[in-house]
Amino acid sequence: MSIAHTLLGLLEAGPRHGYDLKRAFDERFGHDRPLHYGQVYSTMSRLLKNGLVEVDGVEAGGGPERKRYAITDAGVTDVEQWLGRPEKPEPYLQSTLYTKVVLALLTGRPADAVLDAQRAEHLRMMRDLTRRKSSGDLADQLICDHALFHLEADLRWLELTTARLDRLSKEVQA
Repeated sequence: MSIAHTLLGLLEAGPRHGYDLKRAFDERFGHDRPLHYGQVYSTMSRLLKNGLVEVDGVEAGGGPERKRYAITDAGVTDVEQWLGRPEKPEPYLQSTLYTKVVLALLTGRPADAVLDAQRAEHLRMMRDLTRRKSSGDLADQLICDHALFHLEADLRWLELTTARLDRLSKEVQA
């Protein structure tokens, strides 16, 4: 995810302080990974330097000054171009899990134990996501569905690899 583009997109609704941007980001996109304040302010500083946002106002308070940021026309154009670019599909051709299975075979360890442990972890995560999905709003349901579909594909791979483990073992040992 591009945090810079996401923050820019949030600014299209109107000027906001860094605190408000963090809260809006966490509410919509940061359920599992909330942003750190430092990340928000360093990103805003970079966007300001690049002319994609501007300071819309500064408020003095008991602590540091609070800057309110607004998106510039260049920032709107940048978000529009980013939204129009398709994301590169991730084919996962060299996954860590595949590496673990092959290394287990190469070192004489039980690869089926690696696959079984991973299957159990995938099923645990799927149960958690299914619970979260049942109590979430539509946005949360959609993100959970996305994750569940990827986990289902992984489970299919785990089953296929388990079925081919003897053959893979012979090829790896050759």
